Amino acid sequence: MSSPDPQRAGVPSSRLTTIALAGAAVLVLAGGGAFYLASQKAAKPVEAGSIAVRVGEKTCEPMDLTVPAGRSVFDIENASNRPIEWEILDGVMVIEERENIAPGFRSQLTARLKPGVYDITCGLLSNPRGKLTVTASAHSDAEKAKPPLKAFIGPLSEYKVYLALQSGQMVQATTALATAVDAGDLAAARTAYAAGRTAYRHVEAVSGRIADLENAIDPVAAYLAGREQDPAFTGFHRVEFGLWRQNATADLKPVVDKLASDTTVLRDRLKVMKFEPADLAGNAAREARRLAEGPVISGDSLYAGDDLTEFAAAVDGLEKPVSLLLPLVAEASPDMAKAVTDAFVATRGDIGKLAGATAVPPAYAAVSPEARKALATSFATLADAIDRINPALGLE
Repeated sequence: MSSPDPQRAGVPSSRLTTIALAGAAVLVLAGGGAFYLASQKAAKPVEAGSIAVRVGEKTCEPMDLTVPAGRSVFDIENASNRPIEWEILDGVMVIEERENIAPGFRSQLTARLKPGVYDITCGLLSNPRGKLTVTASAHSDAEKAKPPLKAFIGPLSEYKVYLALQSGQMVQATTALATAVDAGDLAAARTAYAAGRTAYRHVEAVSGRIADLENAIDPVAAYLAGREQDPAFTGFHRVEFGLWRQNATADLKPVVDKLASDTTVLRDRLKVMKFEPADLAGNAAREARRLAEGPVISGDSLYAGDDLTEFAAAVDGLEKPVSLLLPLVAEASPDMAKAVTDAFVATRGDIGKLAGATAVPPAYAAVSPEARKALATSFATLADAIDRINPALGLE
């Protein structure tokens, strides 16, 4: 859905109104920044036994970690002068991550890890990666003793069909976007972009963990050394920057052609990707928490302002795999199934309150820091509810 600014909707505005609106937006953004820093300061107490990781300008300290399989808590400190993200990667797959850690602040990450050797990112995407070695433990031995899980065959199959359909729609939209850019049709390009983003949000709980494609399709300028001018600033947000910040299709052809190619690769990768039963709820919970801790607070659609529409699409994408598990959850714990359902209803309701009754939701810059905090809490509560599914089903 498009943003309601005058250029996009074609609504004329007086110079006085424009100045007033600009001033209000500056105040809201300033308040949002202050709130974001305050939220970073209000970190959880450091858990006993947590593993300290200090991320500097170019490296992590330490660069090599060893932990036993099972639950580990990492206390991540940003010692650089830029916001950072910290990820645990298995090849190109993101196992766990924390985003938007402000300079001088800390964030905790809890992960349940299987034996193996993983990569860890250290700030900017161009920095060298560290290593995380996970050794066998009583937890990993218990994992091997799990009984057959035939009940999950249907949900896993249906979810793969859903991913195939949604990623196919994403490819159609990015192909249409390339056509519109070739024709210099700004309005059509914006419409195709919005359709592509909706489909992308539907699969992001999975695609966001495929690091190589995520870094090509959805990199954020703040995580790149040159920000919007960085050669690695590609994909959806680079297109968004051109269509809304620059209000033009000029120079976007190589960007949209690459985006169309990358989304096609993503579609094909999703078709052959293998999932475990725990991934259905695990990926959804992880994505809900990522949204709560980063994009909902700081904003994600920074140039178009369509965050509320995208967050609603993200909830749709989270609900699909969870809905496939709910019949099994209801048998194991009816109260838990109701709690999960209620959490989805609450999050949708909170997005709806901010969107209002108009056809076009307000730009996210107009959403106050307090309202963003409330929505972030709603997403965090949703993540907590989804997190309880796997233990209830014997998948933890």
